This record gives sequence, structure tokens and C-alpha cells, in this order.
Amino acid sequence: MRLQIRQLAFWLFAAALATSVRAEVGIDYEAGVEGNAGGGDFAPHYIMSGRGGTLTQRYGAQAHVAAWHTMDTTCRLSWGAGVELWAGYQSSTTYARYNEQGVLTDNKQHPARAWVQQAWIEGKHRGVFLQLGMKHMASPWLDNQLSSGDLIMSGNTRPPVGARMGFINPQNIPFLKGWVQIAGEIGYYRLGDGKWIDNHYGRRNEWATSGYWFNYKNIYLSSPAHMPFQLILGGQASCQFGGTQRFYVAGVEQRSVKMEADAKAFFRALIAGSGGSGGGDHFVEGNHVGSWDIIGRYRFKNGITLRAYHQTIWEDGSGIGFQNGFDGLWGLEYKAGKPSIVSGVVVEYIDMTNHSGAIHWSPDDSKHADGTPTPISHQTTGADDYYNNYAYSGYQNRGQSIGSPLVRGPIYNLDGYQSFTDNLMRGFHVGINGFILPQLTYRVLCSYCRSWGTPVRPRAKAVNNTSAMLELVYNPKQVAGLQVKAQMALDRGDLRGDNTGALVSVTYHGNLTLGK
Repeated sequence: MRLQIRQLAFWLFAAALATSVRAEVGIDYEAGVEGNAGGGDFAPHYIMSGRGGTLTQRYGAQAHVAAWHTMDTTCRLSWGAGVELWAGYQSSTTYARYNEQGVLTDNKQHPARAWVQQAWIEGKHRGVFLQLGMKHMASPWLDNQLSSGDLIMSGNTRPPVGARMGFINPQNIPFLKGWVQIAGEIGYYRLGDGKWIDNHYGRRNEWATSGYWFNYKNIYLSSPAHMPFQLILGGQASCQFGGTQRFYVAGVEQRSVKMEADAKAFFRALIAGSGGSGGGDHFVEGNHVGSWDIIGRYRFKNGITLRAYHQTIWEDGSGIGFQNGFDGLWGLEYKAGKPSIVSGVVVEYIDMTNHSGAIHWSPDDSKHADGTPTPISHQTTGADDYYNNYAYSGYQNRGQSIGSPLVRGPIYNLDGYQSFTDNLMRGFHVGINGFILPQLTYRVLCSYCRSWGTPVRPRAKAVNNTSAMLELVYNPKQVAGLQVKAQMALDRGDLRGDNTGALVSVTYHGNLTLGK
């Protein structure tokens, strides 16, 4: 295993060079245009979520082009690479911001008019892969088309830039005769948010942290996939670390704290070690969030599969120790054995109301002015405040949740507040897809959420939200590779506001062979 890891960087480029001089190299390419319009400040929830952060605004028109060579996972030595570019127009949203004179002003912001969405090169040697650059990341095991979204890595935001390595697919564990397999990966990244937080921050009597690093890892043990019943156990974890925390009062920066991003910080981010000495994240290195995952699947002889799964979310030791009650994502999934009017169904319940308790008190957190401890010696663990942190601006990228899209992200905070305001919530979600005709498919998503604010800043009155979407996709057999898609979506309630919108896109996908 160690030998494979040391050799992999070399094999990545050696494989690309060796393949490039062979007779043929397969290239997939894609080009598309889309337009959307709606009645709210942003696109409806199910039009903007789960699509890699490429569309957020009320209306716009965009185009994208992409080309990639797919890595052959069946070969001992293989490589892949790709690039995806976007350009177009999206409308602006007005946020509140204090200027240096302490005057509240309008701060109009919109997404970039052009950007690189993906650009990567990757390679594998035997069962280990290495990837460099930025490539779309999503849940390692959820249905990303029908689910409400993974609690840790949902594919809801633009991909980060960095290096990633792990097992290309589940690998047999030696001496266990194929009965237990292992899968996992680890990566370090920069989110590349284009100073989104700095540009959208309201600069009131608060703080914001930007320019940080990002670590993500997961590991899973499973029984063989070819058996009728499969059990998967494991977990995933992320950490934001480094960066600069800036404190403002009425538009004027009072001070800044630069968090460490040295070799020790990279190691402490990996294992949730004690924080650095430079202030800011001095208790634990960075903002950690993770989940324990369990998945059970049964496949019938006719090809139908049923899955049940649960993610237990955690922010610190109490959550890791399952002291946060019923919190997490609970789901059931049905997959038909063949294309049909109902090919897939996902039903999910998400609960984030425990947070390991309503309050948190640690004697080490509070002391008298002279530095002596308070007389309260007992510790109360709670108020985990999922996705939020005392030193980092929430578990977000460009204002959208890296985890569950159902948890309303900071992009909705028109006052410029850079943290999650509604993580004390419950929700239900249903996703259904299938075939109306051989060339016409549909997808329906619907959710209901109720929020009480956060454990630290609870709402005086709960707010609700209902979101729904109908999607139709037509693939005409007369033009292979052409796809026409239409979406109609709505939001209703005080959490995201009343909003109705639509999207239409036309995409063409083809392939060619170089070196013929």
C-alpha cells in the first residue's frame, strides 16, 4: 500500500504520456445553454440546489462547454482529465453593508460572468487513485438526483481546488476472503470562493473569516456488493482551517486574526487536534463537521433494490459519541429493476433539533477577570450549532451549504450575516423519477421544513417552508446526444419566501476518438 502511494504521482503522468502516444484516445464533450426566471430574490430551492453552485440568482442566461477523458477503472494503470467552463449573465441581489463612515448602504452582488467550474487530471495504479485540480464532489453513497442531500458532502456547491487520493472503488481486505471491503479517500483543498465572503459580508458588529483551507475524508467498510444483502458502515468528516478572521464595528475593521496553516495545522485538521497558538481557533484546530453512516441494501431476484440509511451528524465529541439524540438524516430508497413509470423513490426525514442539548457550559470557557476559575465546576455539553463555528463563517462555499441544501445557507442573509441562521430544524423530503416515454423522463422533488433558528440565536416563532419541483427531460432519438430539459419549481413559506420559477436548457453530448 505504501509503495503504491509513493508511486502514484509518477504513474499519473506516466499513464497520460503512455496513453497519448497510443493509437486512440476517447474524448467526451458537451455544450449547453440554459435560461431561468423567477419571482424571488433567488432561484427556487430545487432549481439552485444540488447542481454544483452554477445557478443561484432570480433570472439569468448561461452557457457551458466541457471535455473530458474518462479514467478506465478496470485497468491496472489508467488516467483521466477534464475541463468545464461556464459563462453568462445572472441577476444581482442587494445585500446590506456598513461603509467606513458607519452608514448602511446597498451592496449589489452577482455571480461571476465567466468561470472555470472543473479542471482536473487524475490517475490510478491498481486500486489507488490520485486526483489534482477541481472536480465535482458529491455524496459517496446517496442518490444525488433524488435525495435531499448528504449532510457532509452534498454536491451543492462549486468544487474546491486541491489534491485528493484514496481507493478507486471498494477493495478487498487481505485475509478476509472478500467478505469485507474497504473504501475511503482524503483530500486537502482551497475553496476558491473568489472573495465571496468578503464581498457579501455586512461589516456590522460581527466578524467573518475567509481564505481558509478545507480537508475532507471518508472511510467505509462493507460486505460484498454482489450479495443480495449488503451492509455499509463508516463515516466522513470535514474541517475548515487556516484563514483570516476580521472583526468589524459599524463598517470599520477593528482587528484581524490570522489562523495558522502550517504543517502542524494540516495534521491537526486531519485528526481534530488542539488548536493553534495564534488565536481564533485556539480550542480545536478549525471547524470540524462529520457524520457516522450506516446503509443496508437488499436486492431482489427481479432486480428491485431497497435501501435504508442513516447519517448521524456531529460537530464535536458529544455528537461523535451519539449524545445528540435523533439528529441526522433518515432515508428509504426504492429502485426498480428496469426502466418504468416509477424507476426510483426516495423518502427522507432530517432532524437537527437536539444539538447534544439546548445549552453549553464549560468551566474552562469562562473565568473571572483575574483569570481564576468560576465556582461552577460542572460541564454541560450541548448547543452544537451544526455548520456554525465561533471562528469560521459557517460550513459554506459562496453562501451555499456544503452539507444538506435543506439547511438554508448564508446566501439568503440579505443583512450580510455570514453564518447559518436556521440549523435548528426538521424536514421531510420525497424524490421520484421514472419514464413517461422511452425518450421522456420526469423527476419530482418535494420537501417541507420547519425551523426554530439556531441553538445560540433561536427564533421567537418557528418558520416553515415548502419547496417542490417538476422536471421533464426529452432525449430525441432522431438526434443522439441532444437533451432538452424543463424545470418548474416553487417555494412557499417564511423561511425562503414565496417564489415561483422555471428553467429551460438544451445540451448536446458527444464523443470522439483522437489518433484514429
